[in-house]
Amino acid sequence: MRLDWKDAAATMLVAAVVVPYVGYLVRGEMPFIQDPRGMAATGLVLGFAAAALAFRQWFAPGPMQRTALLAGAATLGLGVAALWTENEILLATFLGGIVVTWALGELIHVRAHPKAHPTPTGPTAAGHA
Repeated sequence: MRLDWKDAAATMLVAAVVVPYVGYLVRGEMPFIQDPRGMAATGLVLGFAAAALAFRQWFAPGPMQRTALLAGAATLGLGVAALWTENEILLATFLGGIVVTWALGELIHVRAHPKAHPTPTGPTAAGHA
């Protein structure tokens, strides 16, 4: 499995959405986030930034890429709807969509680069020269 700086940055951006959302659920507000509209706006901005890091992966051919693109588009729609309506259920679904889209992107990346260092095979692998 080969992860690069884009994976780390996307993970940090998703965490920067999820952690305040958990705090929002527990306390009812967080610094700079007082209502569902503020949480949705935060999710849209940071979620879009995380998706921008994987821009090339979304349009590569393959069923996993199409699934991730569809999940990202649906999540964007949920985010806009949550921002517009301030509905808590839409907000929760939107945040879940961010996590699902991120997980699909990571899965695509891991499948594209299965191993950073392939395991040697043959007579030298068993210690025979």
